[in-house]
Amino acid sequence: MKILDHLEEWIISFLMGGATLLIFFSVLHRYGTGFAIPGVQDWLLSLNFSWAQELCIIMFVWMAKFGAAYGVRAGVHVGVDVLVNRLPEEWRKITVMVALLCGILFTGVIGTLGLTFIWENGMHYALFHLLGVPTGDLPEGPTTPDLEWPTWFVYSAVPMGSYLMCFRFLQVTWRFLKTGEVPHHDHAHVEGIEDDIMPELQVPGKAIAQGGAR
Repeated sequence: MKILDHLEEWIISFLMGGATLLIFFSVLHRYGTGFAIPGVQDWLLSLNFSWAQELCIIMFVWMAKFGAAYGVRAGVHVGVDVLVNRLPEEWRKITVMVALLCGILFTGVIGTLGLTFIWENGMHYALFHLLGVPTGDLPEGPTTPDLEWPTWFVYSAVPMGSYLMCFRFLQVTWRFLKTGEVPHHDHAHVEGIEDDIMPELQVPGKAIAQGGAR
């Protein structure tokens, strides 16, 4: 379970860092080929970066899917809960539970539909081929235009991200049943900054009051 606790952060960090580096080197390559430097220009022209844009798009799509799962766990999804918070306690609990159950159902259905799609889009052929099972008339499935990767692998972000999101909804639901609380993101908190560095900034107007007292 400890591995799953920060799974989204690891995946998102890897994809974001990789996409940033890829875009950086792709732009350098594009502009570098415009300089008539003997030897260097010919070497740069021999490099093929036509696949970079397609890979970046795939990486950002994967980031979005796993980022949605992170949003459920951390409570950063946009939501309007003014009416819910004004309901009586019992009605508020029922409303939150219905919303969480709908989230579980929706992400579970999307994950299952996504898994069915990639299975019929070439995943079954790849799995049977890997296991040495005769594939018969099974279609191999299409590939991406530039990278020529199997599209079922690219689209696998849908079932994986959706099932992970469903799992996070289950976690939040279990936590709500035990504590009556759902995760809420503190927009005033900045990761990496300790709360005790400048405690006077934690209370609005406190720093001003202290400054005036001095």
